[in-house]
Amino acid sequence: MPDRPEIVCICGSARFADEMATANRDLTFAGAIVVAPSVFQRGDSITTEQRTALGALHLRKIDLADRVLIVNPGGYIGEATTREIAYAQATGKPISFTHPT
Repeated sequence: MPDRPEIVCICGSARFADEMATANRDLTFAGAIVVAPSVFQRGDSITTEQRTALGALHLRKIDLADRVLIVNPGGYIGEATTREIAYAQATGKPISFTHPT
Protein backbone atom coordinates (compact mmCIF):
# COMPACT_ATOMS: atom_id res chain seq x y z
CA MET A 1 0.00 0.00 0.00
CA PRO A 2 1.35 3.47 -0.86
CA ASP A 3 2.16 6.02 1.86
CA ARG A 4 -1.15 7.73 1.24
CA PRO A 5 -4.05 5.67 -0.01
CA GLU A 6 -5.89 6.85 -3.10
CA ILE A 7 -9.02 8.87 -2.34
CA VAL A 8 -11.98 7.98 -4.54
CA CYS A 9 -15.25 9.91 -4.68
CA ILE A 10 -18.27 7.84 -5.68
CA CYS A 11 -21.00 9.60 -7.65
CA GLY A 12 -24.28 8.27 -8.96
CA SER A 13 -28.03 8.30 -8.70
CA ALA A 14 -29.59 7.57 -5.32
CA ARG A 15 -31.49 4.76 -7.04
CA PHE A 16 -28.16 2.91 -7.14
CA ALA A 17 -27.53 3.02 -3.38
CA ASP A 18 -26.87 -0.74 -3.24
CA GLU A 19 -24.42 -0.57 -6.15
CA MET A 20 -22.65 2.42 -4.58
CA ALA A 21 -22.37 0.51 -1.28
CA THR A 22 -20.80 -2.41 -3.15
CA ALA A 23 -18.34 -0.10 -4.92
CA ASN A 24 -17.52 1.52 -1.57
CA ARG A 25 -16.82 -1.88 -0.01
CA ASP A 26 -14.70 -3.06 -2.95
CA LEU A 27 -12.64 0.13 -3.06
CA THR A 28 -12.13 0.07 0.70
CA PHE A 29 -10.92 -3.53 0.59
CA ALA A 30 -8.57 -2.47 -2.21
CA GLY A 31 -7.03 0.09 0.16
CA ALA A 32 -8.73 3.29 -1.01
CA ILE A 33 -10.24 6.02 1.11
CA VAL A 34 -13.81 6.41 -0.16
CA VAL A 35 -16.02 9.48 -0.01
CA ALA A 36 -19.57 8.96 -1.19
CA PRO A 37 -23.01 10.53 -1.21
CA SER A 38 -24.99 10.48 1.98
CA VAL A 39 -27.53 7.67 2.05
CA PHE A 40 -31.07 8.40 3.08
CA GLN A 41 -33.92 6.01 3.69
CA ARG A 42 -36.83 5.94 1.30
CA GLY A 43 -39.47 8.31 2.58
CA ASP A 44 -36.98 10.67 4.25
CA SER A 45 -38.13 14.22 3.72
CA ILE A 46 -35.43 16.50 2.33
CA THR A 47 -36.11 20.16 1.68
CA THR A 48 -34.98 21.96 -1.44
CA GLU A 49 -32.46 23.88 0.66
CA GLN A 50 -31.07 20.66 2.13
CA ARG A 51 -30.82 19.08 -1.33
CA THR A 52 -28.91 22.13 -2.58
CA ALA A 53 -26.56 22.04 0.42
CA LEU A 54 -25.94 18.32 -0.03
CA GLY A 55 -25.14 18.87 -3.71
CA ALA A 56 -22.59 21.57 -2.82
CA LEU A 57 -21.12 19.33 -0.13
CA HIS A 58 -20.68 16.52 -2.64
CA LEU A 59 -18.70 18.85 -4.91
CA ARG A 60 -16.33 19.46 -1.98
CA LYS A 61 -15.96 15.67 -1.71
CA ILE A 62 -14.89 15.65 -5.36
CA ASP A 63 -12.32 18.33 -4.47
CA LEU A 64 -10.82 15.98 -1.87
CA ALA A 65 -10.62 13.02 -4.24
CA ASP A 66 -7.79 11.81 -6.42
CA ARG A 67 -10.36 10.40 -8.85
CA VAL A 68 -14.10 10.00 -9.31
CA LEU A 69 -16.01 6.75 -9.87
CA ILE A 70 -19.41 7.09 -11.50
CA VAL A 71 -21.76 4.24 -10.54
CA ASN A 72 -24.06 3.99 -13.55
CA PRO A 73 -25.74 0.59 -14.04
CA GLY A 74 -27.23 0.32 -17.50
CA GLY A 75 -25.32 3.47 -18.47
CA TYR A 76 -27.80 5.68 -16.58
CA ILE A 77 -26.53 9.12 -15.58
CA GLY A 78 -29.02 11.54 -14.04
CA GLU A 79 -29.04 15.31 -13.89
CA ALA A 80 -27.14 15.67 -10.59
CA THR A 81 -24.50 13.15 -11.66
CA THR A 82 -24.10 14.99 -14.97
CA ARG A 83 -23.31 18.16 -12.98
CA GLU A 84 -20.82 16.24 -10.83
CA ILE A 85 -19.09 14.85 -13.92
CA ALA A 86 -18.82 18.35 -15.40
CA TYR A 87 -17.38 19.65 -12.12
CA ALA A 88 -14.87 16.80 -11.91
CA GLN A 89 -13.80 17.43 -15.51
CA ALA A 90 -13.44 21.16 -14.87
CA THR A 91 -11.20 20.46 -11.87
CA GLY A 92 -9.10 17.92 -13.77
CA LYS A 93 -10.15 14.84 -11.81
CA PRO A 94 -9.83 11.49 -13.60
CA ILE A 95 -13.25 9.89 -14.03
CA SER A 96 -14.16 6.24 -14.50
CA PHE A 97 -17.51 4.51 -14.87
CA THR A 98 -18.80 1.18 -13.62
CA HIS A 99 -20.69 0.65 -16.89
CA PRO A 100 -20.28 1.91 -20.45
CA THR A 101 -21.95 5.24 -21.15
